[in-house]
Amino acid sequence: MDVDSSSMVTETDQDPTPTQNHSSASSSSSATTAVASSSPMDKDNNEQSPPPQTSVSSLPGPQQHQQQPLPSLQQQQSPAAVAGPRCAPTYSVVNAIIDKKEDGPGPRCGHTLTAVPAVGEEGTPGYIGPRLILFGGATALEGNSAASGTPSSAGSAGIRLAGATADVHCYDVLTNKWSRVTPIGEPPTPRAAHVATAVGTMVVIQGGIGPAGLSAEDLHVLDLTQQRPRWHRVVVQGPGPGPRYGHVMALVGQRYLMAIGGNDGKRPLADVWALDTAAKPYEWRKLEPEGEGPPPCMYATASARSDGLLLLCGGRDANSVPLASAYGLAKHRDGRWEWAIAPGVSPSPRYQHAAVFVNARLHVSGGALGGGRMVEDSSSVAVLDTAAGVWCDTKSVVTSPRTGRYSADAAGGDASVELMRRCRHAAAAVGDLIFIYGGLRGGVLLDDLLVAEDLAAAETTAAASNAAAAAAASNVQTGRLPGRYGFTDERTQHCLSESVADGTVVLGNPVAPPVNGDMYADISHENVLVQGSRRLSKGVEYLVEASAAEAEAITATLAAAKARQVNGEVELPDRDRGAEATPSGKQILTLIKPDSAVPNNTTPPGVRLHHRAVVVAAETGGALGGMVRQLSIDQFENEGRRVSYGTPESATAARKLLDRQMSINSVPKKVIAHLLKPRGWKPPVRRQFFLDCSEIAELCDSAERIFASEPSVLQLRAPIKIFGDLHGQFGDLMRLFDEYGAPSTAGDIAYIDYLFLGDYVDRGQHSLETIILLLALKVEYPNNIHLIRGNHEAADINALFGFRIECIERMGERDGIWAWHRINRLFNWLPLAALIEKKIICMHGGIGRSINHVEQIENIQRPITMEAGSIVLMDLLWSDPTENDSVEGLRPNARGPGLVTFGPDRVMEFCNNNDLQLIVRAHECVMDGFERFAQGHLITLFSATNYCGTANNAGAILVLGRDLVVVPKLIHPFPPATSSPETSPERHIEDTWMQELNANRPPTPTRGRPQAANDRGSLAWI
Repeated sequence: MDVDSSSMVTETDQDPTPTQNHSSASSSSSATTAVASSSPMDKDNNEQSPPPQTSVSSLPGPQQHQQQPLPSLQQQQSPAAVAGPRCAPTYSVVNAIIDKKEDGPGPRCGHTLTAVPAVGEEGTPGYIGPRLILFGGATALEGNSAASGTPSSAGSAGIRLAGATADVHCYDVLTNKWSRVTPIGEPPTPRAAHVATAVGTMVVIQGGIGPAGLSAEDLHVLDLTQQRPRWHRVVVQGPGPGPRYGHVMALVGQRYLMAIGGNDGKRPLADVWALDTAAKPYEWRKLEPEGEGPPPCMYATASARSDGLLLLCGGRDANSVPLASAYGLAKHRDGRWEWAIAPGVSPSPRYQHAAVFVNARLHVSGGALGGGRMVEDSSSVAVLDTAAGVWCDTKSVVTSPRTGRYSADAAGGDASVELMRRCRHAAAAVGDLIFIYGGLRGGVLLDDLLVAEDLAAAETTAAASNAAAAAAASNVQTGRLPGRYGFTDERTQHCLSESVADGTVVLGNPVAPPVNGDMYADISHENVLVQGSRRLSKGVEYLVEASAAEAEAITATLAAAKARQVNGEVELPDRDRGAEATPSGKQILTLIKPDSAVPNNTTPPGVRLHHRAVVVAAETGGALGGMVRQLSIDQFENEGRRVSYGTPESATAARKLLDRQMSINSVPKKVIAHLLKPRGWKPPVRRQFFLDCSEIAELCDSAERIFASEPSVLQLRAPIKIFGDLHGQFGDLMRLFDEYGAPSTAGDIAYIDYLFLGDYVDRGQHSLETIILLLALKVEYPNNIHLIRGNHEAADINALFGFRIECIERMGERDGIWAWHRINRLFNWLPLAALIEKKIICMHGGIGRSINHVEQIENIQRPITMEAGSIVLMDLLWSDPTENDSVEGLRPNARGPGLVTFGPDRVMEFCNNNDLQLIVRAHECVMDGFERFAQGHLITLFSATNYCGTANNAGAILVLGRDLVVVPKLIHPFPPATSSPETSPERHIEDTWMQELNANRPPTPTRGRPQAANDRGSLAWI
């Protein structure tokens, strides 16, 4: 089977000087000689067992199996938390069990490797653990592939792939065993350079090239739900991508099969095709995404992040030049698709590589450079951290492209660099583990199975886990949870409600059993039936909230495909049977439109506060520095002292698709580029602000138009992050973005909204940075960033508490006063409250004495100044809850005459009047960053730490998942500054600013602490 324009494309992928260790990799026995027999997955360059404390995890197999199970991975680094993005992991060889020769896949390249989750209930008959499915590929080489020496020049034979297959092999992750699979049904034709992706327990295969040339464009499905796998062919109407090879395919948003690029036998392509698995009749649709996308290319890789963002990287263009860029593809709510260039500096161009997401980190391995060369140095393994917006190789964060050539200095003498010198291999991920099989190294086909662990995910597993309840806390291993194996499928580990017992990974029955000798199956993700409990190896979410700001956002749409048994036969939903007959009378697989996740007339799920809060350690150095952990809410000293019980249980709600509205306005982009640096922002040495008056005017004009178009009460949907008072403490805002996800294309803005509850200015040193960045984000993402008004968003208030002074100091008197006036005019347009899922109302202050219905807030006309406002506006922005749940009714407010505090009875009355379950408000500093009131029906939220430099309080945000579970996430104040040239000057400036301001305008006391008489921070004094 030749590789040319009519069949398989000729490649010169061999090395100029193949060495002995190249050929040794073609034998599974020789490839694993460096691995200790007692631990086949230990690092291949580490002959001695490391100390017990360095063990990351232990993955014991089931008791009933006698074969050696998948053993533990060993760290090469200390298990202490690592600041900043994790480097790319190191791979080692797996000594897998092969009973018979035909059970092993053998040497091959151009194949696919797909991770499939478990089927059935663990411990019951018929249970099947997570598996890797290997399909197809080339098992032989022709031409001068076996010869050593200089590779052929362009146009000569070079390496030609041959021996294309259609066989299927299965690697059982639980038992560490390969087996040959012989599905029933008509298989696809032999092929290589095809694509495959998993949809639940099914593997969808498309395209490729075989002995007869390009393979047909049909979609073939391997259904692995039953003990005996079966092949099906999907009926798709209308034109589609057509025959092609070297393209990419992924399931995006748990709904869309996306096929991109490749080669149609004539030229590289750049087209994008989508098949909606939730729409029938099923057809391919050619997309025209907006934005700058990849050039025509082939042999790129693509993987879909669990939230639905597709990332395509590398490839080879029409001039046979390897590419280094990465591009993200996302879908807007209005149906538009958009490309965006991924951030960071790729360590090397490459093609014929492999890539797979683990959490928010895209793991890229191997690849070719052309001319027989491969990526050979420390960048042969790379990670694109989409949370941090950086690329990392095995050594460090990449700031400039590497050479792409082998270097003993660059490799550091690491034998794993040589191990990863390969192309045309395949990769898949199961939980935190990344597996690689086979490939091509020079003129040698490889047959080794490699594995690496994503330590960035493993380090936060124990802290993040829902299963770290008191009964299980003592059993948590380092970075792992107890159980029969320490990982679960990433797509299915986060969507259960807490009422489901933890401990098993279960997928339910197929839509229908065999009927007349064939199987009806549905490749839509709803068919991944969830019954019973599931291992939550990541818990509520990934704590360094890389790209997911709540684990519920990952697979909340995994719904049970409902089927009922009638006369021993399971029937499909009435609306369709899921199969159509061909002219020959043979049943062919079709897709089934999924049921609506939550009908409009269905009662929305309840709101409840999660029983654990996410905390970042206050220490900046040492073993605890930067560590993230979860604490029971009951452990907080101050937060729960006013409430008597928690909030109701919740049910799973439907997932919404991506929304990323981009602006072409240059000023917002300039602001975001200058200020949105969650990990690298430092207070400016020169206090002069970087925008001039004209730029501030342009930004305010754009934002004001958006605010004017919005109602006084915003109608929002979950998932959403909620921020309390910031008060110009821009460093705290960056810390919250760094720890729990940032509103950027490299962060989580594509699938979670942000709501800020006011008080952006005053008190802090960087009010200008805070409000200007939030306004820029609002213009850039108008449907994702939401701002409401606080009591300090008023000229008569922020003239006294720091904002006006800061504007003058940093912009000069004339420009500063002008900017202050312009921003305050914009404040008069800010919305006043937000209603989330019609169950949670968010406001700055409270309901006071006058607010009984949401309509009262909706009826406030904007723009409105504070002095022109009614008592409703004053209550909304200034009122507070009473001291605790035992103090009911209305009481005078120490903030000043005419203001009140309201008791828990008022909260319950308001919630009942408006069919609400929770009030979230800000306005008061609370020691733990959040605090419950009215038996959990009101939460006070404060995001600025160590308020005014004196309170020593924590800052917090609330993350509301799609199932309406509220998760508090905390940061602690920095410890007192150490005396160092790097930190002391900046810290001194901020301390001086706060000390002077506090002396003149003392802050309102932290909630629960008495207010001093004649307090100049009170409204009465003002």
